[in-house]
Amino acid sequence: MLAVATRVKVRLENSCARLGVPYPWWIPAWSTAASAAMAVAALIQRHAMPPALLVLAAVLVYGHLVVWTASGRMLWPWMDAVLVAAAVLVLLTHPVPTDVAPWLLTVAVAEVAATSRPLVALVAAALGCAIPVGAGLMGQLAGAPVYAVGVLLGVQVGITLRWQIRALAAERTSRATERDQAALAERQRIAREVHDVVGHSLSITLLHVTGARHALQTDGDLAEAIDALTEAERIGRSAMTDIRRSVGLLPANQPSTQPLPDLEQITTLVEHTRGAGVPVRYEQSGDLGAIDATRGLGLYRIAQESLANIVKHAPGSTASVGLHIDRETVRLTVRNTLPKGKPDRRAKHDGAGLEGIAVRAAQLGATLTTGPCDDEHWAIAVTAPLDLPAEHPPPRGCPLRTAKP
Repeated sequence: MLAVATRVKVRLENSCARLGVPYPWWIPAWSTAASAAMAVAALIQRHAMPPALLVLAAVLVYGHLVVWTASGRMLWPWMDAVLVAAAVLVLLTHPVPTDVAPWLLTVAVAEVAATSRPLVALVAAALGCAIPVGAGLMGQLAGAPVYAVGVLLGVQVGITLRWQIRALAAERTSRATERDQAALAERQRIAREVHDVVGHSLSITLLHVTGARHALQTDGDLAEAIDALTEAERIGRSAMTDIRRSVGLLPANQPSTQPLPDLEQITTLVEHTRGAGVPVRYEQSGDLGAIDATRGLGLYRIAQESLANIVKHAPGSTASVGLHIDRETVRLTVRNTLPKGKPDRRAKHDGAGLEGIAVRAAQLGATLTTGPCDDEHWAIAVTAPLDLPAEHPPPRGCPLRTAKP
């Protein structure tokens, strides 16, 4: 029994979908049941009516149900309304007291209004009102105005239901779009996190591996090579931990148990870069406690990507990292000397690194400047407010103009 009910439910919803009106199954089921019950009552009231007319009226009323049972397709609602109107005209040839037959028009017109354009609904309403009014004028129906009002109420219910289902469909589409956009933003955020972690750690690891190879090939210093490879292994493992933690943020039911990096760990970042053979000077002023976790993570990732860019694009250069906090802003500056004899490739090709930095700066509501300071230095400077604004335009990179250090 349950399996049969499930098949009927699915069939009803599929039939509504074919008509372009994705109503839940219980709406057409209720409408059909109400119409069928009224038809039975109207036929019983006319038990003395000639059998041929009774059969004709029953065929007209239940014809759409027979078609749906046989083919699984519903008639267009206006076709069903025409058949019901014809059945009511046949039944009204034999008037009875307190007639139920005209109420069939209320259900039929409501179905048309709930599934068709407003113009079609108005035509159906006019037809539905004309039948009881005309029968009343000919003396075949008492209380014709009441039946006409019932038809108008059916139109109102049908139009309301149609607009409600359209609003519901629009809301579902909007929510689906919002979910897709949120998922895309989350994937982009995780991609930036992984890019920052992998880019920096891989650059430092390659420097250590290169140092180990150089120590073995040139000096034959096994101890120095082992130290370099050990450090490369440690950084690689740390990077894998960071990647797992970043990706682990995706499932909502598996919260991270380790804190994400903040500004206090920039010192460790500088030490790793320095240990890989890049001279880096670090200067800090101000209270780190004034920086919240979100802003701290963003600035840390900017510093991480900036140092990774130095390792990739300006090998052999010296660098400096400055972090200065005052009452209203925090300023992060990462500088490096340009390689002698060739310009820094970042000046011509802004890759994913600088693009990721720009995105993070925009999220912080920060002012970002990138480019050569002078003929000898390249710099990335980020100035972020301590209070993150509600809305802010994306920053635009522009050449940095500062005094020569």
